[in-house]
Amino acid sequence: MSKFNTNLVHGIPCKENKTGAVNPPIYTSTTYAYPNAESAVRWDYARSGNPTREFLENQVARLENGDRGFAFSSGMAAIHAVLSIFSPGDHVVIGDQIYGGTFRLFNQFFKRWNIEFTAVDTRDSAAVKTAIKPNTKAIYFEPITNPLLHVTSVRAIAEIAQQNNLLVIVDNTFLTPYLQQPLNLGADIVIHSATKYLGGHSDVIAGIVVTKNKKLSDKLYFSQNAIGGILSPEDSNLIRRGIQTLSVRLDRQLLNTQKIVVFLQKRNDIKKINYPGIVGTPEHDVAKNECKDFGAVLSFEVQNINVIKFVNNLKLFQLAVSLGAVESLAELPAKMSHAELSAKELLSCGISPNLVRLAIGIEDADDLIVDLEQALNAAK
Repeated sequence: MSKFNTNLVHGIPCKENKTGAVNPPIYTSTTYAYPNAESAVRWDYARSGNPTREFLENQVARLENGDRGFAFSSGMAAIHAVLSIFSPGDHVVIGDQIYGGTFRLFNQFFKRWNIEFTAVDTRDSAAVKTAIKPNTKAIYFEPITNPLLHVTSVRAIAEIAQQNNLLVIVDNTFLTPYLQQPLNLGADIVIHSATKYLGGHSDVIAGIVVTKNKKLSDKLYFSQNAIGGILSPEDSNLIRRGIQTLSVRLDRQLLNTQKIVVFLQKRNDIKKINYPGIVGTPEHDVAKNECKDFGAVLSFEVQNINVIKFVNNLKLFQLAVSLGAVESLAELPAKMSHAELSAKELLSCGISPNLVRLAIGIEDADDLIVDLEQALNAAK
């Protein structure tokens, strides 16, 4: 089998491509003709299958070392399809710092269908074990959380799950298969918001699911086809194209992140930095054992400066939610991504009003550091 970077570029050849084109075609047809009424056809209706989408799905499944991939119209559509494999009365243990949209989907949608959820700090194996009930079917978590960058061991959760005959479902958007392959660590299903690093250019919304075995693949295919939240051929091609440069982009983003962390560590106006790449932290020790690198997102708390003035003075860092694209972004979780939470809820989550999250892009690191320095100095 080819190595990872080669697979990024080439994927699995599209068998429908008869022209010699180096890139797979974009098939926009919604329906496909039968040679005759008794034919057993590979393609019939585009919701059920599309050659362009299938190329992407096969490509990501290969990168994750999984059985089969599934492409959806958004990350939330992907998560919805995964949770739809459970039945009324089932119980799922979830991480207590999962993405807010995921938490909303679980608690304001799936609870109505009598699926139960218990949120715990998945770094605490004892808490996870205590949360398991007779009707528990799965453990769902993010190996690196947003915005505090807490790190959970996939291996540790997988060991607990195997002892209790549970599925392990991992949202690995922050790391991508380039930095971690959860299925190789014992997970059963891995999810990505492909909007982020896989697409990489802030120009397409998409979600990806990869399953470990055929039994799960059959369940996910049924959900994908029945619910219908599929990714369009045009958007499938954008994600396919983005994936080809994933490692090149991430290598630059990782290097930039390391330089920015060193800069922040020297500042007296930075109270705390949250990043798994910092040696000596519990997060670092876990991530070092299970990840190729530590990601290109970090957060930090400022002190003795006006945090609003700081972010408003940034020039290269754009003030926006999301992450994973070529441009660097900054956000205030308390005012933006987590604005729906009360002050008490924010405090219980460990999110300070002075917390800033950065998603590092591929610009020159020196320029990014100058931008941060000037904005910090202007906010004193």
